[in-house]
Order: sequence, then structure tokens, then C-alpha cells
Amino acid sequence: MITLYGISNCDTIKKAKKYLADNNIEFTFHDYRKDGVNEKMVSTFAVQLDWEQLVNKRGTTYRALTDEQKQGLTKESAISLLVEQPAMIKRPVLVNDGNYHLGFKATQYDEIFK
Repeated sequence: MITLYGISNCDTIKKAKKYLADNNIEFTFHDYRKDGVNEKMVSTFAVQLDWEQLVNKRGTTYRALTDEQKQGLTKESAISLLVEQPAMIKRPVLVNDGNYHLGFKATQYDEIFK
């Protein structure tokens, strides 16, 4: 079972979905906004992936944090923030056969699905 996690209106998610569809790879899409996010899910992501890379520091949600929040970020505080603000989770998170992958590049997906 392949699951793609993200937000449906994200351009990177659209590219990942197109790649999977174009390559006839069946997947389930979990939309953070529609399907929700919980602490268990984000904690699993943080264990399987580098929690610091899981935080999307380029997005407007992260940039809106106070300097104090940004500087004091720990794994635990990041998980709480990501549950409260799922738009701050770097996208997409792809789970394939129990392996977790972060971000999308066609070459990366070529390696995953070869």
C-alpha cells in the first residue's frame, strides 16, 4: 500500500500525484486538511524522517512563527506545532512498503519505484 500525505492544492503534491498516475502506480492520498493530522502520525513521521527536515521552513506558516519559537524548536515542540499547523509539514510524505520518503523529485521517485 502506497500513501501520499499532503495538501491537495500544493504544487509539489500535484506533481507527485501526476508522476504516480502517469506511471500507473496505485496510491491513497491523505489530505491533511480533509483527513486530519494527529500526534501519532506526526510522531511516526518524525521518527522515520529527520524531524528538522519535516518542518517546511520555506512556507508562510513557518515564517509567521516568532523568532523565539523558531530558535527554541525541539523535536517535541516541532511535533506539537506540526499537529496544530499541518501546512508546516514538508510535502509530500510518501510511505511505500513501510519506507518513508520526504519531498518529490521525479528522479527520487524513479529510484523508489524501479
